[in-house]
Amino acid sequence: MDKFVIRGGSRLSGTVQISGAKNASLALMPATLLAPGVYTLSNTPKLRDVTTMSRLLESMGLSFSRADHTLKVDASRVTKFEAPYEHVKKMRASIYVLGPLVARYGQAIVSLPGGCAWGPRPVNLHIEGLKKLGAEIEVEGGYIHARAQRLRGARIVFDVSSVGATGNVLMAAVLAKGTTVIDNAAMEPEIVALAEFLVKMGAKIEGLGTNHLEIEGVDELHPADFTTIPDRIEAGTFLIAGALAGKKGSRVRVERCNPNHLSAVTTKLEDAGAKLTYGRDFIDIEPPEEIRPVNVTTSTYSGFPTDMQAQWIALMMVAKGTSIVTETIYFDRFMHVPELNRLGAQITVKENIATVVGVEKLTGAKVMSTDLRASASLILAGLVAEGTTEVLRVYHIDRGYESIEKKLRGLGADIERVAGEEF
Repeated sequence: MDKFVIRGGSRLSGTVQISGAKNASLALMPATLLAPGVYTLSNTPKLRDVTTMSRLLESMGLSFSRADHTLKVDASRVTKFEAPYEHVKKMRASIYVLGPLVARYGQAIVSLPGGCAWGPRPVNLHIEGLKKLGAEIEVEGGYIHARAQRLRGARIVFDVSSVGATGNVLMAAVLAKGTTVIDNAAMEPEIVALAEFLVKMGAKIEGLGTNHLEIEGVDELHPADFTTIPDRIEAGTFLIAGALAGKKGSRVRVERCNPNHLSAVTTKLEDAGAKLTYGRDFIDIEPPEEIRPVNVTTSTYSGFPTDMQAQWIALMMVAKGTSIVTETIYFDRFMHVPELNRLGAQITVKENIATVVGVEKLTGAKVMSTDLRASASLILAGLVAEGTTEVLRVYHIDRGYESIEKKLRGLGADIERVAGEEF
């Protein structure tokens, strides 16, 4: 398997262009199950997870063609209503096929999902939401078996805000008979993008961008074309790279992003001493003369994203003081900490709180990726560590970052992908 070899200390400066959002694409693609025909999804990133979703949908009868970042989906024929373990084990977002299959075809057999290795993320909110809409569901042998003649509108109140469950129930509700109300719905930009796509397909949805959604079911939908929103987590990762590995007088421009999606991250970067300038679709960042310690607590949108927690810890490792990072979404999402400590960081974890004591320098070492965002934090740390850092298991980062090493090299980083060993 490949690895990244990073020789730290290079000055980052220049412009980087952000790809389409992974998490939006993984919802838009299964939404094509809702109506037969051909769809054009522009700004679709070239990622391992997108390939996994394509293969899953191909196993159901859909076909795909790609020209650069434009993905054409032909959903004219759906021949199977099952998402087998061999596909679903690779990616949790595979469960997104559940709602559309039940809504349009009245049946679905979907394996319980896999994905990143850390922590249990139960699918009970998906199941209970669909049950409220009238689906009969049993979980047996590691599979969700769902059936319904036609779903019916209902009022659904999520105990906790869940992006996945909101997306699944939303896709099911657009073809349900009557009105569905979703309270405590996720407000993430990826859910708003999905809802906008469904509206273009003929769905009737009110409350986009709020935690209260009202859906008036329709009898049928039609294909539509859509441009995927920029990936706010990729953008945030490169902003942190600019703050962390820039030098006095350098500037990194993060282009083709939506600054409005990044307010929680950019506010914290300014608190840490970085200077930011905003445009309609770009953010310029100049590094702090001295990185100030800043506490963060992860939260649902529009709070600080849990998907940026590991990258923030990488920045705080070399801050001038001590910072506290509290994880409220996934309490055990700190598998990157032991690997960061191998580089000389001083991080301790107790329950869902990481205490980060800034150090004068980091030293290169061999480290191992444990999940997608952990991979990003190790790469960021390697950019400023003295000597050479080798990051193993880079297939994790290929799930969510398109050609990250090429984009970093474009900014001046000394990083290369080489054939390497695997733990």
